[in-house]
Amino acid sequence: MNTLSRQLIRPLPVLGLRIPVLALLGLLLLFALLVVISIGAVSVPLSALFSAQLSDQQLAVISAIRLPRVLLSAIVGAALAVSGAAMQSLFRNPLADPGVIGIASGAALAVALVIVLAGPLSGVFALYSLSFAAFVGGLMTCLLIFLFTGINGSFSASYMLLAGIAINTLSGAATGLLSYLSDDQQLRALTFWTMGSFGGALWPGVIVAATIVLPALFLLIRNARALNILLLGNEEARQLGVDSKRLQRRVIICTALCVGAAVAVSGIIGFVGLVVPHLIRLTLGPDNRLLLPASALLGALLVVLADTVARTLVSPAELPVGILTSLIGGPFFLWLLVKQYGGRMGL
Repeated sequence: MNTLSRQLIRPLPVLGLRIPVLALLGLLLLFALLVVISIGAVSVPLSALFSAQLSDQQLAVISAIRLPRVLLSAIVGAALAVSGAAMQSLFRNPLADPGVIGIASGAALAVALVIVLAGPLSGVFALYSLSFAAFVGGLMTCLLIFLFTGINGSFSASYMLLAGIAINTLSGAATGLLSYLSDDQQLRALTFWTMGSFGGALWPGVIVAATIVLPALFLLIRNARALNILLLGNEEARQLGVDSKRLQRRVIICTALCVGAAVAVSGIIGFVGLVVPHLIRLTLGPDNRLLLPASALLGALLVVLADTVARTLVSPAELPVGILTSLIGGPFFLWLLVKQYGGRMGL
């Protein structure tokens, strides 16, 4: 057993690294949430926020608009980041990401089908219906990726990227056709899904996202050690008592739930699941027992900050947060490609 293998399966020192890192990220996220709540057209000084001396207008803005928005962005960021980290461990490839390999676009296509074909929906039922549709779309995409890239238990990065390109292209074409067939109201809704935004965040959306995402995140983080063992190979995992097929099914379902709920409430927000796990790996290493919870906190922090920039950069207008994350994630993805395959391409 090599050094990396021993690092991945040995007991993680609880008081050595995990608790201080997670505590620091948690404090940063909490501080960011408080600061972000105070930023906007209606000024809310932090001193008034901490002393609870808020006017009726400030209290209404925070409780009805800003608080559900920042909580929803944090939940979506955590869902996408942990999904990306789990998919990278499952496929044993650092380029796996819910957006890059087509899971998000598959989920968005399912949502688009419901919006156009099912007619207008309202209330919490609409959110759960869209979340269920996105889950089914994400799950089907996960299974297709798993089928196309799995060859005798090993996973080909080239096949994965090609399959992701094909699925993104087909999903985009189908969504474009649905946009052509939709009326004005449906077209506005479809535009929201394709660009990604938290502009319509309300408490029902937060509740729906939390009830779906948080249990799925808990299950993924609970299986962190098993994911470490799976990185050693299917045969080694079997010898160490891990049922790789059951673990793969569990990760696929939890990932589809996370991505489906995120797409249902915010649309497509790309590259979070690619950027965040790599930042954690570069600084803290590949151990999923630290990588997954740290990715959840850092992903939540990144999306909260990105949404704040998106809604204040061109104020009083609002920039879709999906565009901003793509502007950050696109160059990062190209850098990863060059880093991993640059030698083969002569770069």
